[in-house]
Amino acid sequence: MNKIFLLSFLILFSSKIIAQNQKVVADKIIAVVGDKIILKSDVDNMLLDMQRQGVPIPADGKCLSLEQSLGVKALVLQAEKDSLPVSDDEVDAEIDNQIRYFISQYGSKDELERVAGKTVYQLKEDFKESFRDRKLAAAMRNKIIEDIKITPNEVKSYFDLIPTDSLPFYESELEIGQIIVTPKASHDAELYCIEQLKEFKSQIESGKKEFGTMASIYSDDPGSKERGGQYEINRNQKDLDPVWLSKAFLLKAGQISNPFKTKFGYHIIQLVSRVGDDAVVRHILKIPQVTQFEIKVAVEKMDSIRAKLIAQTLDFGTAVSRYSDDESSKFTGGMMQGKDGSFLTIDQLDKDLVAKLKDLAVGEYSRPMEFSDERGKKVVRIVYLKSKSEPHRENLLDDYNKISQSAIEQKKEDALEKWFNDKIKNYYIRIDEDYRTCPNLKKWIEIADSQKN
Repeated sequence: MNKIFLLSFLILFSSKIIAQNQKVVADKIIAVVGDKIILKSDVDNMLLDMQRQGVPIPADGKCLSLEQSLGVKALVLQAEKDSLPVSDDEVDAEIDNQIRYFISQYGSKDELERVAGKTVYQLKEDFKESFRDRKLAAAMRNKIIEDIKITPNEVKSYFDLIPTDSLPFYESELEIGQIIVTPKASHDAELYCIEQLKEFKSQIESGKKEFGTMASIYSDDPGSKERGGQYEINRNQKDLDPVWLSKAFLLKAGQISNPFKTKFGYHIIQLVSRVGDDAVVRHILKIPQVTQFEIKVAVEKMDSIRAKLIAQTLDFGTAVSRYSDDESSKFTGGMMQGKDGSFLTIDQLDKDLVAKLKDLAVGEYSRPMEFSDERGKKVVRIVYLKSKSEPHRENLLDDYNKISQSAIEQKKEDALEKWFNDKIKNYYIRIDEDYRTCPNLKKWIEIADSQKN
């Protein structure tokens, strides 16, 4: 089984193409695994999907895509044989997430349906088989590799086989933690936001102003400001504030809520339309402004926390859990996350943080500093520099965790390779003549030919 398939088939198989008004001139069965068929359109659509997402397509892309599809079908067959559990609710939840992703990419449900030439309901029906296959294939893959572990000796043996001139060079990497406290705005600032929103609501309901225009001018939500405050939402979304979501689904079409508070600030919402659990809404967010007095109070609180950290009467993880207002960082013990887990390069940090790190040694905590988060909200943070590496060539001393991860992935890949070698000869295989020149399909073709005799 090709390495590309073993490492990435779940990613590439994660969505079905939204065919951009292209007609399929002819379709045919190009491969069979057991009682599972693979159509020419399945391979063509996979390549179109990759192209649409900006993924480079290799010269032998059709061969690789067919190999991926064959592997998925084999895993699905075994998963069905082993009765691995995949519920309709799980499949439906993944399809809903995919539809929401497409809607966010195309801007609206109507635009998605226009491009696809199908309703969202039809798209969901189209997706069911491929998404169920995806879940079953993933469950089978996990079953094959779930007990695989690796020892330090195996890691060393893996590393020793890498040619020296192939070892990657790493820039300086840092592990950085932070505790974030949001200064509490004054009661007067909160009342001012509420009065603003009441006035906006009054002007919109009287017909003097349009909701979208007001949101574009006055909303403090950068995520929807350019769209006139509009969002397409689903009642079951987990990435939205539950208070905000609940308010949206209590409204009737055209109705505007009274001002209400969430962790992000104060809002008014208008329900534009609703079909079942899906809705289109507009909202305006106003964030109460904090003054230097409130910031000073937050800084004094953080100074007290920092003193305890330095005195070692409080450990960093406990401080994050107890005091940090950044909910996402509580799941990581306050450690900032990058593409390689908690290891970050300088270019992944904001410029204010980079400037502060120049004076911070490993193991030290910065003095409280004011900065604006991604929503423009003023917060105060303490930064903890846990580790910092110098630029270097990959080695076991500095990069054991990375090497270990690569080694165990290789071991999993080998286990999957062995599984395919043992299992696929037990399934009926057929490969269309047009794909028999694919070098990576040699094993599948040999099995198919042997079954003819």
